Amino acid sequence: MTESSRRHSITTQPALPDWVIRLDEGATLERAVMSNPSLCQTLAPWLRLLGRRRRRLQLGALLLLATVASAIGLLALSGWFITATALTGMLLAAGVAASLDVYVPGGGIRFFAVARTVARYVERLYNHDSVLRLLADLRARLFAVLAGLDGHSLARRRASEWLNRLTADIDTLDGLYLRLLAPPVVALLAILGVAGFLALFVPMIGAWVASILLLAWCWLVVGQARWGLAPSRRRVASLDQLRGQAVETLQGLPELVAFSTLERQRARLEAEEAALYADQWRLGVRGAFGTALVGLVVGGTALLALWLGASAFQAGQVSGPVMVMMPLALLAMGEALGSLPAAFTQFGASLAAAERLNALEAAPPAPLGGARPLGGEVPELVLDKVGLRYPGALTSALHDVTLRLAPGERIALLGASGAGKSSLAALVAGQLSPSAGQVSVAGTPLGELAPAAWREALAWQTQRLELFDDSLAANLRLAAPDADEAALRRVLALVELDDWAATLPQGLQTRVGESGGLLSGGQARRLSLARVLLRERARIVILDEPFAGVDAAMAARIAARLDAWLEGRSLLYLIHQWQDAAPLPGIERGYRLVEGRLESV
Repeated sequence: MTESSRRHSITTQPALPDWVIRLDEGATLERAVMSNPSLCQTLAPWLRLLGRRRRRLQLGALLLLATVASAIGLLALSGWFITATALTGMLLAAGVAASLDVYVPGGGIRFFAVARTVARYVERLYNHDSVLRLLADLRARLFAVLAGLDGHSLARRRASEWLNRLTADIDTLDGLYLRLLAPPVVALLAILGVAGFLALFVPMIGAWVASILLLAWCWLVVGQARWGLAPSRRRVASLDQLRGQAVETLQGLPELVAFSTLERQRARLEAEEAALYADQWRLGVRGAFGTALVGLVVGGTALLALWLGASAFQAGQVSGPVMVMMPLALLAMGEALGSLPAAFTQFGASLAAAERLNALEAAPPAPLGGARPLGGEVPELVLDKVGLRYPGALTSALHDVTLRLAPGERIALLGASGAGKSSLAALVAGQLSPSAGQVSVAGTPLGELAPAAWREALAWQTQRLELFDDSLAANLRLAAPDADEAALRRVLALVELDDWAATLPQGLQTRVGESGGLLSGGQARRLSLARVLLRERARIVILDEPFAGVDAAMAARIAARLDAWLEGRSLLYLIHQWQDAAPLPGIERGYRLVEGRLESV
C-alpha cells in the first residue's frame, strides 16, 4: 500500500470483529461468546508459552502465597496474643495466679511481620522480572509470526494496526500470569487454608467461612469476568481503532486540511473517544462493585465468625483469645481477594487480545518456506502464466504473465503507476504468492527454496526506499551487517554521496530521519542504491526507478559505475517509460505492463 493510499484510507472504517457485530445487533453475550472458539482454545497457545517458564512461575506463586499466609498469620496471632495478654493481666489484677509465655507468640509475631515484608518485596521483584521475561517471549513470538506473513496478509491491515498488535495486545497479555492465573489460585488456597484452620477449633465456623468465601471467589473470578466481558472487549477494539485513526490523522493532516475534512475526522475521533470513555466508565463501576463486595464479604464473614465464636466461647468450646483470633484471621483475606475484581473485570480485554494474535498465527505463511539450497551460479528466473489478485480487490493485479530472465540478462519492465511492476517484483522476491501460475528459480519452484538462500541471491531496491530514523551507516548495514567503514565509503562513492557524507559533522553516524526525511529525494534514492551495491553475493538484482530525482548528468555517471557492478548478474529494471532506461547500458529486452498484462516493447 502506498503512502497516498494509506492516507486516504483514514476515512474508511475498518471491519469490526464478528463479536462486535453480533452485540450491536442485540444478540446476547452468551451467543456471541459461544460462536467464537472456546476459552481453552483461545488461551492455550499463550498458556503453553507460559509453561516454558513453569518452574519460575510456580516459585512466583509460592512467594505470593507466602505473602498472604504471613499477613493472615500476623493478624491472627496478634489478635490471640493481645487478647491472651489482656486476660492474663485481668486475672493477675484480680489476685488469681496466672502465667503467659510471651516469648513464643511474640517471636511468632515478629517472624510473620518480617516474613510478610520480605516476601512482599521479593515477590514483587521476582514476579515483575518474570513478567518482563514473559513480555520478551511474547514479543519475540509475535515478531516471528510477522516475519513469516506474506504480503497479502500484511496488506490487510494498516501500519497503525500492526503497531497496536505489537504493543497494546502484547501488553494486555503480559499480565496473564500476574493478574489472571496466580492471584485466583493463591486466593483459593488461602480460603481453603483459613477455613480449615478455623474448623480445627469450631467446625461450623470453618464450614460457613468456606461456603461464603468460595461463593464470593466464584463471583469475583467468573461473575466479574462475564459481567465485564462485553465492555472490556469493546474497549480493546475501540482503543485499536482510535489509535489507528489518531496516527493516520496526523500522517494525513495536509490532505485533510486541503480537502476541508479535518472537522469531520475530528468528529469521528471524538465519537470513538466517547464510546471508549463510556466503556471505561462501565468497567470502572463494575470493578468498584467487585471491590466493595470484597470488603463486604470479608467484613461479613469476620462478623459471622465473631458471633459464632462468641457462642462457642459461652459454650466453653474455645478460649477468649481463640474467639478473637478467628475474625482477625478472616480480615486478612482482603489481601488475597482484593486484586481479583479489577483483574477479572478486564478479562475480556485479555481474551480479545489473544484472539487477535491467534488470528495472526493462523494467517497464511510467506511463500518462501522450503529447504532446497541454491547453487552459486547465476540462476534462471521464470514466471510461468502468473496471476495475482489481492484479497478484496475488484480486479487482478497481474494476468497470465510469462517472463524468462536468463542468467546475466538485463530486462526492462515498463509501466505506469499501478500497472503491476511492484507486485511482480514482490512475487519474485517471495513476498507474495501467485494466485495462479508459478515462479521458479533455476528450475525449482520459489516456494521450495530455503528463504536464506534466495535472500542471499537477490538484491532489491524497492520503490519506497525503506530508510529508517538511524545513521547513514546503520541504514547501509541493513544490506551487509558486517560491512566495515571502508566498504560503506566505497559504495557511497559509487553513487556520488561520499563527498557529501564527508562534510557532515557526524560523518557516517549522521541520522537520516524517518523514511529519510532529512535527505533530499535524490539523496535518499542514491542511498538506497548504495545499499544494494553492498550485496556482493547477489546474483539477481531488481532496481525500481533507481535514478528518480537524480539529474541526467549524475544519472549517466552513476549508471556507468553500476554497469560494471552488474557484470555477470541478472537485472530486472523497473521504470515508467523507455526513455528512463537510457542512462543504463546493456538493456537487452523490454516489456510493458498494461493493466497487469505483459506486452513486448
